Amino acid sequence: MGPDRNSYSKTDTDATFMRMKEDHMRNGQLKPAYNVQIAVNSEYITGIEVFSNRTDYGTLVPFLEEISSRHESRYERVVADSGYESLDNYLYLEENGQMNFIKPSNYEQAKTKKYRSKIGRPENMAYNAETDSYTCAEGRTLVMQYESMDKHSNNKVVISHYRCEGCAGCSRRAQCCSAKDPDAPKEIRVKKQLQEKRAQSLENISMEEGIRLRMCRSIQVEGAFGLLKNDFAFRRFLTTGKKNVKIELLFLALGFNLKKNWMKAEANREQTHLSSIKKPA
Repeated sequence: MGPDRNSYSKTDTDATFMRMKEDHMRNGQLKPAYNVQIAVNSEYITGIEVFSNRTDYGTLVPFLEEISSRHESRYERVVADSGYESLDNYLYLEENGQMNFIKPSNYEQAKTKKYRSKIGRPENMAYNAETDSYTCAEGRTLVMQYESMDKHSNNKVVISHYRCEGCAGCSRRAQCCSAKDPDAPKEIRVKKQLQEKRAQSLENISMEEGIRLRMCRSIQVEGAFGLLKNDFAFRRFLTTGKKNVKIELLFLALGFNLKKNWMKAEANREQTHLSSIKKPA
């Protein structure tokens, strides 16, 4: 099945079993499917790729590589939702001089009171850069013990392991530590590189340009998928195999771009690249 797959369909070995958003039986059954990725620029579909991955974060790098080889250039700014966040993706964009506007996976959760009340998370502990240590809600220090390498990353990613000086007599141990052994000290694992890149991405999406680009991504990319599904009545593939499925999508994208070109010409918006955002009154 390959390193990134745990299943495939007997009738289409390129397809992976996934839970579909459109579940007419409402029983969460698995169906052979593909992970379709599209790139949109100035409201036009400028790239299409088909993957067997069940998640999105592993598709970003090969998709951008495919786009850059076809276009013979790279996009200066890449906007994506939280499903594409990973350290490998951050590092790839940085190495290729592409500014990222990727929403952190914990962006919405971090706003909630429930998330902030989880005192055992490193994000909710005070960090001292000089001593390279964390301080928990009870004021006890977690010191860095050793470092290891992330085996699942394509890059040399370091994981720092921290351990509390002692949790004996701590009144908040049940909230902070999940270890079954009552005498085991609190331990945390931190990817400092990921925290650094996530903070930079958060800063990017929080500035005025980032806010507008993310809103345009929602309008243009989700709008493209919506138009293909509703106006083009595209709900399922008529062929099997990655090659045939991609050909289907390319014909759909061609029709979409022709219709979009006509719509923009009718509205005299040929030179418009970003969608206009109406400000609240």
